[in-house]
Amino acid sequence: MNASDHLIQRLSQWNVKRVYGFPGDGINGLMGALDRADGLIDFVQVRHEEMAAFMACAHAKFTGEVGVCMATSGPGAIHLLNGLYDAKLDHQPVVAIVGQQARSALGGHYQQEVDLISLFKDVASSYVQMASDPTQIRHLVDRAVRIARAERTVTCVIVPNDVQELDAVETPPRAHGTVHSSADFSMPRIVPEDADLQRAAEVLNSGKKVAMLVGAGALHAADEVQEVGEILGAGIAKALLGKAVLPDDAPGVTGAIGLLGTKPSWELMSGCDTLFIVGSNFPYSEFLPKEGQARGVQIDLDGKMLGIRYPTEVNLMGDAAQTLRALIPLLQRKEDRSWREGLEKDMQDWWKVLEARAMNDADPINPQRVFHELSPRLPDYCILSSDSGSAANWFARDLKIRKGMMASLSGNLATMCPGVPYAIAAKFAFPDRIAIAMVGDGAMQMLGNNGLITIAKYWREWSNPRLIILVLNNRDLNQVTWEQRAMAGDPKFEASQNVPDFPYAGYAESLGLRGIRVDKPEQVGDAWDQALSADRPVVLEACTDPNVPTLPPHITFSQAVAYSKALMKGDPEEIGIIRQTFKDALDAILPHH
Repeated sequence: MNASDHLIQRLSQWNVKRVYGFPGDGINGLMGALDRADGLIDFVQVRHEEMAAFMACAHAKFTGEVGVCMATSGPGAIHLLNGLYDAKLDHQPVVAIVGQQARSALGGHYQQEVDLISLFKDVASSYVQMASDPTQIRHLVDRAVRIARAERTVTCVIVPNDVQELDAVETPPRAHGTVHSSADFSMPRIVPEDADLQRAAEVLNSGKKVAMLVGAGALHAADEVQEVGEILGAGIAKALLGKAVLPDDAPGVTGAIGLLGTKPSWELMSGCDTLFIVGSNFPYSEFLPKEGQARGVQIDLDGKMLGIRYPTEVNLMGDAAQTLRALIPLLQRKEDRSWREGLEKDMQDWWKVLEARAMNDADPINPQRVFHELSPRLPDYCILSSDSGSAANWFARDLKIRKGMMASLSGNLATMCPGVPYAIAAKFAFPDRIAIAMVGDGAMQMLGNNGLITIAKYWREWSNPRLIILVLNNRDLNQVTWEQRAMAGDPKFEASQNVPDFPYAGYAESLGLRGIRVDKPEQVGDAWDQALSADRPVVLEACTDPNVPTLPPHITFSQAVAYSKALMKGDPEEIGIIRQTFKDALDAILPHH
């Protein structure tokens, strides 16, 4: 074996089954080793290295395993960065393996020579190292994987192309200056001290109106969250990455929170006297209780994330499920259920509001209706992904998730373009489950169309070929257009916001996939039925109205002023947005008008 063979073998010992990447002469040795490994690790060839990093992040999110991506030296390594930052900011274990020019050329301003250690020092701040000798390969791989898992972060191993071809050193000599590592790791049981659990229980037991906020850190603690919510009579809001923690029809659930959230979640936070945050890094303080309004308790596995979003009184560092299980015997059931019952009634009314808004006419199709029609059709155990942009609004609000489903998007980075690669990674990890990506036309043109080529290359390998890409074709970078109006008080800037039209469904057909295009609201339900029963991946292109407002759950005075200014300055879509805003605002009062 050479050093590349040894690296691939070591990854396999860490139970890595799949690497996402794109070849280049900086990693020719690694490509050869993957070939010689004869299927020990599958190599998934993407169209762009950014997609490889997104897929590695999604693999980590959906499986809980470490995701691995690979890129060549220089430009290939640079392309990984956005997807790696997506993983870092969402606390996902991802290992990047990148090539480098030969050691003898470094420092000589050589072709494609980039200071990769400096380049990756932020995104892989916990561990980025370059191999200068084959003896290092074992412990570089071991430490990169172990640190990625232990700290739930991104790590990076850089391998110069000449090192890749050197003879392997599987067992370093037992001598001074060598490192002898192992390929094993298990997460410890992390639970706070009994005294701190008692302090948390005192705060939660004393509250009369408890609000829970749950995020991605609670995805494995659904039963415990539900039990605590029942004992405390709490309302339960879900951060965007925590959408799949509990079903949307579960008792006490008020849905999403924030700009993309629900009115009941806004009311939950506005009226509570106690806030219990479990596994969430939700950043927007304006959607949390006012400081001093509520006593607070927080649980997070990462001690660095405690007490920075709200001045919580008790901060518990621990695993969400284990900490909640330890806390439950200390909690007292609240006999007065009026707080939760009121929230549940508000949520029933909110679903009626959303249905009424979805069924409003638009030109040509109301985007809310596209999601409203999908919601009851969602297959059991499906995996959902959304891109950033207006698609995320309807994903957050209009889809009723059920037990057993998974869902994710770019949370803290909120970058464009992960929707399609997330869904592709889901199909590789769970080929028997249906994956559905919801993407705007801006992100589809930026990277998603390339992803369709990857789907066309691999879909016949999946035991269940059904993968659906919903594209909202509104020829507008819609989320930013609305932010220009509501936040900056500016009308739509057509030079920056208009997106060229593109035949998404037709392009899918040209690749051997199924393409379905709808431009009438009455076609939407049947289109979903066709897509969900197709014998191959589908692009469902919905021609939607960009003037349907992405209304926040509570409109502030400053937002109203900015919106009015945008209209007074002469927005090119003025008539349409006034008409659609009026209808949606009226639905909040009279949902059956």
